[in-house]
Amino acid sequence: MIISKKWKTIVAATVGSCLICVSAYAAGTEKSSKYNAEPINEVEFYGNPASSIAAGVSVPAGASYLFTSGTVPPVINKEGKTVYERYGDTKTQGIGILKAIETQLKDKGLTLADVAYLRVYVTPDAAKEGKFDYQGWFDAYAQFFGTEANPVKPARSTVGIASLVSSDWLIEIEAVAVYPKRHNQD
Repeated sequence: MIISKKWKTIVAATVGSCLICVSAYAAGTEKSSKYNAEPINEVEFYGNPASSIAAGVSVPAGASYLFTSGTVPPVINKEGKTVYERYGDTKTQGIGILKAIETQLKDKGLTLADVAYLRVYVTPDAAKEGKFDYQGWFDAYAQFFGTEANPVKPARSTVGIASLVSSDWLIEIEAVAVYPKRHNQD
């Protein structure tokens, strides 16, 4: 098959254009990062120091993690007639959950200071006109993180959802902790 000179020119121009575009794109992606690219030796939290949470967390290569399943509030009064009597409001439930997570971590040789990330699910509170009590959660969180006793402020997501498994639960929390390098699982 004979390819005309015109088609050869079109193909060459197309290939050339693609190479120029790829080169220009590659040159533009070499922007320097304000974060050091050297390997890290311990967990590093970064972001606005005034924020109650980290914008992100860097974890050293080879670190071991502990992931908790969604932890739900403990019963405070089994015979209670209302959600608040059985489990408490969002703040009370959040405090109960964080204490339970603290116990789970302790059983594995960790503390809340080793928590790098929290994922929090909050449901609407019927007693608050069906609104999410984010402030109740934030108040519970503030008792455990970013304090004098535990200055760590992990990265965190707080998500409003329609419901949890039990209609009495207003909040559920998952935690990800990172073992310090000194940890030996044997």
